[in-house]
Amino acid sequence: MGLIYNQYLSSDTKVYGCKECKTHFSTQEDILSRNFRGQHGKAYLFDNVVNIILGEPAERSMTTGKHVVRDIVCRQCKGIVGWKYDKAYEPAEKYKEGKFILEAELLLPVS
Repeated sequence: MGLIYNQYLSSDTKVYGCKECKTHFSTQEDILSRNFRGQHGKAYLFDNVVNIILGEPAERSMTTGKHVVRDIVCRQCKGIVGWKYDKAYEPAEKYKEGKFILEAELLLPVS
């Protein structure tokens, strides 16, 4: 396996990155909702996220029901910054499948 290079994002609005190492994750245009909560408080639902490593799938009971999720780890510093929804069991929660949650407390606007 060769070297893995980080993607650098550019946007007319904010680029969100890791608070620890400033690795780019996503742009403001990719935010689908700001109405989420994580372990550290406020969190955002994103459509696309880059420069991450996905953990193993695990079934978790959350405030909106049972989901299969994977932790999201920063590829650079290896800190956990959120999770990805793989499966939602409740029909009203299916829109989350394939989407990413990044916790606001662990993010930094980098541009």
